[in-house]
Amino acid sequence: MHKLTRLFDQKQIDARVKELAGEISRDFSGEQVVLVAALKGAAFFLADLARQMTVPVELDFVSAHSYAGDTSTGEIRLEKPPSLDLKGRKVVLIEDIIDTGRTCAFLLDLIAKQEPETLKICTLLDKPARRAVEVHLDYIGFTIEDRFVVGYGLDYDEKYRNLPDIHYIDQGPLRRQGTRAS
Repeated sequence: MHKLTRLFDQKQIDARVKELAGEISRDFSGEQVVLVAALKGAAFFLADLARQMTVPVELDFVSAHSYAGDTSTGEIRLEKPPSLDLKGRKVVLIEDIIDTGRTCAFLLDLIAKQEPETLKICTLLDKPARRAVEVHLDYIGFTIEDRFVVGYGLDYDEKYRNLPDIHYIDQGPLRRQGTRAS
């Protein structure tokens, strides 16, 4: 079992998600928005965000992976493309965390090929210390240090996703690694 240290509690997360939903709703006032969540990590964030939105939303999912355990393989594999037709639509890519930026850039390129009218990024967590590929982030929940985080959808080998708070793993070699995600 890993030693976990809480970084953000459920109350902090809920408050920030509500603020982000307000920002997105204001930016797309009177418009229909397609929220495309990166699976599996962003599923919790997507559900809470969508429930707080005041504009009509459609939901879609995409899945790409570049991590095995706590280490990036350097190769991004698309496992599930978006299923909705995004051409001419207002799209917000929902991410749990932006780490190196590689997966996010890959997903942005994938979605951009469908020619949406608008394409923005909303991430719950931004970890700029590990950025290898620059991506413009339109909506950021929290900016964090270079720590391996779990909870609220974020995992370590599929463990800890169900935790309501966000924690970092405070143990051994994991502290030098990033988190599984973009």
